[in-house]
Amino acid sequence: MTARRGILSLVVAVLAIALTACSGLPTSGKVNYGLSTSDAPDPEEISFLLPDRPQPGATPEQIVEGFIRAGSGPGVGTNWDRAREFLTPQFSKVWNPSAGVIVDVFEERDLGETDEGAVSMSITAVATVDGTGTYERAEVGERVLPFELQQVDGEWRISFADDGVVLDRDEFPRVFHDYSVMYFDPTWQYLVPDTRWYPTTGAPRLVVDALIAPPSAWLGEAVESAFPEGVTVIAAVRRPGNVYEVDLSESVLGADPETIDRMYTQLRASLATAGMTDVELTVQSTPIDADVVAVRSTRIPGAPLVLTEDGFGFLAGGEEIEPIPRLSEMVEEFAPVAIQVDPQREAAAIRQADGTVSIVRANETWDTLDPRPGLIDPSIDPFDIVWTVPRDQPGGLQAYLRDLTPVVVADAWPGATAVHAMSVSRDGTRIAAVVTAGGRTALWVAGIVRGADQVPERLGDPLQLAVVDGASRGIAWLDDLSIGVLSGDAEGTEVLEQVVGGLTSTSSAPETMSSIAGGTSLSSVRLLADDGTLSVKRGTTWQPTATGVRVLATQQGMPE
Repeated sequence: MTARRGILSLVVAVLAIALTACSGLPTSGKVNYGLSTSDAPDPEEISFLLPDRPQPGATPEQIVEGFIRAGSGPGVGTNWDRAREFLTPQFSKVWNPSAGVIVDVFEERDLGETDEGAVSMSITAVATVDGTGTYERAEVGERVLPFELQQVDGEWRISFADDGVVLDRDEFPRVFHDYSVMYFDPTWQYLVPDTRWYPTTGAPRLVVDALIAPPSAWLGEAVESAFPEGVTVIAAVRRPGNVYEVDLSESVLGADPETIDRMYTQLRASLATAGMTDVELTVQSTPIDADVVAVRSTRIPGAPLVLTEDGFGFLAGGEEIEPIPRLSEMVEEFAPVAIQVDPQREAAAIRQADGTVSIVRANETWDTLDPRPGLIDPSIDPFDIVWTVPRDQPGGLQAYLRDLTPVVVADAWPGATAVHAMSVSRDGTRIAAVVTAGGRTALWVAGIVRGADQVPERLGDPLQLAVVDGASRGIAWLDDLSIGVLSGDAEGTEVLEQVVGGLTSTSSAPETMSSIAGGTSLSSVRLLADDGTLSVKRGTTWQPTATGVRVLATQQGMPE
């Protein structure tokens, strides 16, 4: 994009971020994770076969059944016009299909007439999407949906039904797609995705509207948005070449150039996930043009970071160790059993065989941080703050600042009785953990609420993502939006890959696997076995790539 100057100066973030196009919900199976921007659904080119219209002489049950099927056809503008044909004229004016989605199991639907003009349908819900597009796994259980019907010109039509639509779990990913609404971390260095699910036919405008509104509740206090209160979208129009024009209210003219730069950056990155290749901001149809702004990447190198008998460093070609200058020697001296390295490769959080958690630094210094017994593997965030917690005290989460001050992080994992593994996201805004609560082991994620100088204060309300089968053996952020969990029991070992705010996929792994780490992409997840064999997934199998590995380290990014 050519830099120009109009009313205001902006900076463009050229970010091509595309996320999951999925083919199943939310229990197990393969999910297609890696859409590039060029592969993202083109909302103008996607069409759906419209469901059937109401048939003359249809019974109340048939009308309700047809209405539910019509939920698979949002139509142009996502108005669900075909579904409205099953409603009385009056009820059609007030029914709100955009209120949300219930995702259910088609085979378990049960429809019956309870009285003349009254029908109920029992369903088994597996997930919900609220009116903001936020997806959440549902507790599997029966729900009963009531319908009331009246005759209109001699034909039954629905006069009452709950707002929203019902889609079975196979239909849902054909009608809805996940998009990333992008916010900043509190330092304005990283872009943080907030997953939303929208019908593909109207996604770009819905993404823009979501960006003007607050983030998802669980994430809201952990991120920042550059959009000032009171700024509204007057119009949003797709132009040729996948350029999206967003006309903002005049109040945006009161914002300083840096703020507007960040607004544009958020819009550009968010709309890239909806297939837009460029964005043009306008005020009263007058363009606001842009330069480029830099944001930090959370990508990690392709080579795994390991500790072997030959030393600590990147395993190049499956054989030679490339050490991290000065830091590798410090790590080797302590012979840790768990290692996580900060983005600048200047420090590492380690856990030693006796359970002690320490920080070692490339400047050849080190400090023991947490002497409490029963600590799980620590995590280090972008600010070199080290996070620790005892396995049997989930509420005892502590963060050790760079000056070694321990900070008790409030509101950590409410209701949990144990925490088995945890890791801070590479951008420092979220923390994921495998916890036991109510007798069940599950993967949770929470936003990190920070105060001055990025000191952690508390966690936001956790979002419960997925049930974890078997004992947890490790956790790792696989990218900005996906978490990997390795677990196992006597029946086998499983790798769970969870999109935050999205779908879950699982795959089996050899029972000897003991730790997990991310790679350059979701297809390069690595596992380490008890015997020191390092494996990477190729297709549906895990292929050994190296032997003699003592510790598989995790990385929190790369140096700027």
